[in-house]
Amino acid sequence: MLITSCKKSFLNETAYSEFTPQALNDSLSFEASIVGIQSQYNLWNTQEEDANGDQGFLCAWQMGTDIAYNKSPDDLDPMAVPYTNYEKLTSNDVVSSFVYRWAYDIINNANLVIANIGKPGLTFSSGFRNRIKAQAMFYRGLGYNYLATLYGGVPIITAPLTAPKTDFVRASLAQVNSLIISDLTFAEANLPGIDQLKVTETPHWAMAAQLLAEVDLRTGDNAGAEAECNKIINSGLFTLTTTRYGVRAGQSGDAYSDMFVYGNERRSQGNHEAIWVEEMENPAAVTNGSGPDINNMFPGYRFLGSQHRRVWGCRYYNEPGMLICDSLGGRGISRMALTYYVLNLYEPGDMRNSQYSIRRHFYYNDPTSAQYGQLVAGPSVDTNRNIVPKTNKWDQFDPNDTFGSQDFKDVIVMRLGETYLLKAEAQFNQGNSQGAATTLNVIRARANASPVTPDKVSMDFILDERARELIAEENRRMTLMRTKTLVQRVQGRGLKITNISSTNLLLPIPQSEIDLNKDAKLTQNPGY
Repeated sequence: MLITSCKKSFLNETAYSEFTPQALNDSLSFEASIVGIQSQYNLWNTQEEDANGDQGFLCAWQMGTDIAYNKSPDDLDPMAVPYTNYEKLTSNDVVSSFVYRWAYDIINNANLVIANIGKPGLTFSSGFRNRIKAQAMFYRGLGYNYLATLYGGVPIITAPLTAPKTDFVRASLAQVNSLIISDLTFAEANLPGIDQLKVTETPHWAMAAQLLAEVDLRTGDNAGAEAECNKIINSGLFTLTTTRYGVRAGQSGDAYSDMFVYGNERRSQGNHEAIWVEEMENPAAVTNGSGPDINNMFPGYRFLGSQHRRVWGCRYYNEPGMLICDSLGGRGISRMALTYYVLNLYEPGDMRNSQYSIRRHFYYNDPTSAQYGQLVAGPSVDTNRNIVPKTNKWDQFDPNDTFGSQDFKDVIVMRLGETYLLKAEAQFNQGNSQGAATTLNVIRARANASPVTPDKVSMDFILDERARELIAEENRRMTLMRTKTLVQRVQGRGLKITNISSTNLLLPIPQSEIDLNKDAKLTQNPGY
């Protein structure tokens, strides 16, 4: 031991793999970078206590609007409270701070790909180069669209940031919109079709077209929005779901609700209405049954699934005589509830209001209970917390995890039903009420709802129809902020809302960003 030694060069490290800008040199590294940006996007739906304060994050985008209200006390969901009691929404708000950083993380990661895919010395074909660049530009446009909708004009960054920067200034909203439209236009022209993707949930051209239609509506280019929607509708790649399919096709149900059954949401599973599906893999399925204990296999890392079931589901199992089960959607936590406005929005026979889409009745299901099989009713029921009408779109139950510690139901981000709604909005904004009615009646016919006549079409009707069709899917707050209707839409519809005003048509720029920006003035939005 005394005479044996080694050279100092033994201590030199050789990295056999790395994920840095310098590592973006081959096709696999660029493919992985696109998947990495998608993983960053996925954080929106997978926030949990250890990642983002509490599960109230998803509530902030629904409650305090016309479609959902806060059912939780302040100490349970403090993150969501300012989005109902608007006097508490300040520049130190944790939801706004997370979203601002989240969007810029997506943008910076996209900038890394865009900057490196064009560097000299790479021998990629022009097709590969343009496809990777287009996918990155889709995500950059997506990130800036969130920022523009929620904050207005924001700092524009089109090159990777590799060192601290403390002199950001806000660009005008017009400048931000111009960048978004440029990015999405390039993306749409250079992205593959949905059936040519290497990774199923990464960007294809129809995703860019749908997002561009939304941006066009927000910026007033209604003819452009209609044209983008027509590209998708007329492509032949997507169809409205009008017949039963999938894992419950032989059971009671209907075509509309089939789209939201676990195991039915992906294109490969028969859902040809879905344009973009965020696929959530169950660790138990990919690790030969290790189940929730997979977290112990990777110390310091938490495998997170969607939190929507907990947010939208109710605590029926807290009522004596009730057990957690598949038919009641698994274990929810009653974070929020549907407003009376939504529950009374449907006409009789509308498929979207069937028992398979909205559960209004609960029955005692514990065989040991004296009330087994009876309708849950009576003064003992806590209707504000336990038994409440709920959407079934986020039902998911794992018999190996009845507590519901993990939820890996896929998230349908875009589908053709919304494409028709965006088109109808564009037609109405152009004064074409007849065309808007015809477009709306396509999805109303699928739902067995009566046709709407042109004289009944209004922005209010279109927003009502979005609620009927997209409840618990769309980001309702962003829709109302995009259309500048948030304040007026909660009047007579919202519940438990206090002190909402036109100030809330934008979110506050996070105070932490303003404070860190020591070498330039990052201005705050009015009223905060």
